[in-house]
This record gives sequence, structure tokens and C-alpha cells, in this order.
Amino acid sequence: MDDGVAAMLRTLNDAFPAVETMAAAEARAVVAARRQTVFNVDDAAAEDRVVHTTVGAIPVRIYRPSGADDALRPGVVFYHGGGFVLCDTESHDGFCRAMSRHTDSVVVSVGYRLAPEHPAPAAAMDAFAAFEGVAGAAAELGVDSHRIAVAGDSAGGNLAAVTAILCRERAAARPAAQILLYPVIDPACDTTSHRRRATGYVTTHAALQWYWRQYLGETNMPDPAYLVAPCRADSLADLPPAVVVTASLDPLHDEGVGYARRLRSDGVSVVHRDFRGLFHGFLTMLDFPPAIAGRRLLWSDVNDVLAARIGEAAS
Repeated sequence: MDDGVAAMLRTLNDAFPAVETMAAAEARAVVAARRQTVFNVDDAAAEDRVVHTTVGAIPVRIYRPSGADDALRPGVVFYHGGGFVLCDTESHDGFCRAMSRHTDSVVVSVGYRLAPEHPAPAAAMDAFAAFEGVAGAAAELGVDSHRIAVAGDSAGGNLAAVTAILCRERAAARPAAQILLYPVIDPACDTTSHRRRATGYVTTHAALQWYWRQYLGETNMPDPAYLVAPCRADSLADLPPAVVVTASLDPLHDEGVGYARRLRSDGVSVVHRDFRGLFHGFLTMLDFPPAIAGRRLLWSDVNDVLAARIGEAAS
């Protein structure tokens, strides 16, 4: 393991709370108190708004690259991580600003309902409704309706994957791409990486099980199961191109790798970046050197997959 990564892991492991020992409200407060100051405010202008949808009013934060002109841009509907329980638009503010700047896109960060107050599939329904709302208001938002991606990290990656499936199943407007950053894929938590990386790598097996308990509540699995576990869809065919990021020191590594393989086997175009020697959540650490390098590659992949849709829309 790289010395810088090892040092960062020691710092994070010492500081990150054992959320599985807490009530949700306590865990949120402790995690929120650890937020770092956003130092890249100048990357993008931000505006807080509400999207009115069939499931109610959903708060969003809309980012546009600083100094942007009135030309239509790609759109990215972004779902934050946090195990369906923690975090919000504030926690991912710096990352979304960077994404807007480096992909020259309008990023819409979604404040979906959190568990356990709102158990599954509330977050998934909010995610889908928010995408529909953005797609329906594309022109007003300055977004090219043919180039709107869904994206998310961790639990947000789950919501992006589920949204892509729901758009197919409900014959709704389809995302141009799905950007899945070390996604949560299945509540079973029984892969080899869950066992090998159970502790010592910031996100723990125990914490992941706790997140799932909060999200599933007493309903266990909804019907259809893909509303919380996208890998349980009968088919992943005819879904949008995917960029999937995994990290080898992540308990979620194997389920992310498995989902990328399943997408590809069902005929979906996939760019899979497997970062060796890195851990869950690294990409949103703005001043961490491996994350800076990783984001450069991510921005390039996002730009490529959305640029490819220009020709498809014109054909």
C-alpha cells in the first residue's frame, strides 16, 4: 500500500465514528461535524431550488460552471452517498462544483429523503422523480436533453443504477449515461471483499449492514427487488452506457465489479476503472493526491460518454 494512502487510512479510521452503534440522528450530527471547508467555491455557481414531482417537492442544488455562457450543456443528476441515512447536498458540495467545472455540465444534486424516517424505496422514488423533473425542465435549466446522465457515489451509485432501470421499465426519458462510483449494489453483504475488508478501511462491514437495516426497515425487500438491489433485475439489457468506479480496499469492491461485469454481459457499454490500493469514498476527498488523479480520469470518462451521445442524437 502506498505510504500516503496508509497514512490517510490511519487518520480516517481513527476519526470516523462507529455509526452502527448510534441512532441515525446522532450519526448524522457526528458526521456533519467532520465536514471540511469547501475550498473550490469558484469552480461553479450554485443555486438551491425545489423540483416539484409526483412524490412531492424535492430539494436540489444546481451547479453551473463559473462564467458559463447560455449554450446548452450536458446535465448530471447526482445522488450523494451516505448509506441512505447520512449526508446531503452540503456534504458533496465541493465534489459537485468540481464535476460541473471539469465536465462543463449543469450538475443537479438531489436532496432525496433519508432512512430510517423514510424507508425503502423512498430514496429510489425520489431519485427517479428528480431525474424525470430535470429531463422535463432541461431547456429551462440550460441542459441538452439528449445528454443527461445519472451519477452517484456509494448509496448514491445505487440510486443512479436503480433510476436507470426504472426509466427503462416505466418507458420514461432515459439517462444518456450512468456514472456509478463504488456503488452499493445488494444488501446481502456476503462477498469476499466484505469479508476481507470488514474493518480497517474506513467503511466497515458492520456499518454497511447497519445502513441496510436503516434503509430496508421492517419491509425487508420491496417488490420488485431491483428497487433497492439493481443486480436483482431480471435483465440489465438496454440500459445506458456506464462508467463504474471501484476501489480494491473497499468492502463493496466485489459487488461493484460484479455489477460492471453483469452490465457488460447484458450488452451495455461499460468503462470500468478499478483503483488498486484505494478505499471507499476516496474520490470526494478534494485535496487527497490519489483522488485528484482519479478525478481527472473520471472527468475524462464522463466527458467521453456524454460526447458520444451528440452523434447518436443527431443520427
